[in-house]
Amino acid sequence: MMIQYLRHKEIDKMKWDRCIEHSVDRRIYAFSWYLDRVCPGWEALVEEDYSAVFPLTGNRRFGIHYLYQPFFTQQLGVFSCFPQEREQMTAFFKAIPGHFRFAEICMHSGMNFCPDGWDATRRTNHELSLHGSADDIRNLYDQNTRRNIKKATAKDINPGAPPTPAALIGLFRKTYGVKEGKLKDVHYQTATLLLNDLILREKAHTEGIYDRNGILMAGACLAFDRERYYFLFAASSPQARENGAMFLLIDRFIQQHARQQAMLDFEGGNDAGTGRFYKGFGASEVRYLFLSLNRLPLHCRIALNLKAKLSGS
Repeated sequence: MMIQYLRHKEIDKMKWDRCIEHSVDRRIYAFSWYLDRVCPGWEALVEEDYSAVFPLTGNRRFGIHYLYQPFFTQQLGVFSCFPQEREQMTAFFKAIPGHFRFAEICMHSGMNFCPDGWDATRRTNHELSLHGSADDIRNLYDQNTRRNIKKATAKDINPGAPPTPAALIGLFRKTYGVKEGKLKDVHYQTATLLLNDLILREKAHTEGIYDRNGILMAGACLAFDRERYYFLFAASSPQARENGAMFLLIDRFIQQHARQQAMLDFEGGNDAGTGRFYKGFGASEVRYLFLSLNRLPLHCRIALNLKAKLSGS
């Protein structure tokens, strides 16, 4: 097998997207137009006329080239039109150019192995099959979820017009975003462009729950691609956490999309509380790997460790 390293301008995006379209472990994050938004200038490893591909989401800082997992992409890795053997996937990792001295990337759940020289940590996603009827799926809900849906239904809150990406992101930013602190201005700009892109491509829609005054309390953007819906971006106010509005929003989505040969991908669950929330709807755990590589000289490692300690103090 021959694997080529391609700079961004050398990538044939039509052939790339054709490979992703027919790949065994297809993910929406791997399409060229999605990568263009979340990691401008991304590069690639490509095998035999795009029969298999591996996006290299890289950057450079302090003179160091590194690979990272862009925001709004939970899982990437090797994508192929045919099932890949471990030997073939290992070849892709060996083909990563040596100038990438540091890497922290997440593989899709179909890549359940750690290549030599890398460290691996298992992460948890939650997925819910939508194959059954609405009643069948609701029978999977736990008591806390049922109670919160009932509470939300009794309150004076209502589904309303789909919120704009700007409204959804604004709600997140002034509530959870302030406390969480990881997302910067550039990330919110990327999120706005990405969500608008997805909606224009008819690959996503938004849903919202409003109070009696028409104020958005809970909202979400759900992307979709073939047989998978992605709970891509969500926001809720403190009031919504009290009255169960997000439980109602997800329950309505499930009722509207039951009996589809599709999966609702909640995109998360490493946090115990978040995991319990998703499991409350009957979602199952699906593991994927977070891989890391550190080929930095010792003095660089010491400097980076010190910087991390200082930024966390």
